[in-house]
Amino acid sequence: MSVEIIFEFHSTSLDNESGVASGWSDPLLSDGGRALASELGERRQVEQIAAVFCSDLRRAIETAEIAFGARIPIHPDRRLREYDYGTMTGAPVEHIHAERPARVDMPFPEGESLRDVADRIRDFLKDLAR
Repeated sequence: MSVEIIFEFHSTSLDNESGVASGWSDPLLSDGGRALASELGERRQVEQIAAVFCSDLRRAIETAEIAFGARIPIHPDRRLREYDYGTMTGAPVEHIHAERPARVDMPFPEGESLRDVADRIRDFLKDLAR
C-alpha cells in the first residue's frame, strides 16, 4: 500500500508577523494566519485526506483545527516541531538564517542542530510507515 504525504506549514503566527524566530515557543496565530488556515481547508477540501499529523505546538494544532475541523482526525506529535533555537528563540529571523549554515552538526546554544531535527523527523516517518 502506498501513502501520499502532503506537507504544509502552520499558518502565520504573531511571531512570524513580528519577524522573530519562534522555535519551540508557542505564539498564537495572527488574524491573517487564521484566514490562511481557513483557505488551506478550502484548498484541500476535495482531497481524500485520511489524517493530519502536526506539531504539538498550538500554532500547528490551531492551523489544523481551523483547516480541517472535526472531519479529519488530527494527531499532534512532538517530533514534528520546528527547529529548537534554544537561547536564540525570539531572535530576529535574519540572525537565525545567518546562523543556520553553522548549525548542521553543531546545535544552537541549548537547542538542536539540523541533524537533530532530521533525526526526529526520520523517527516520525519510520513510525508512520509501520
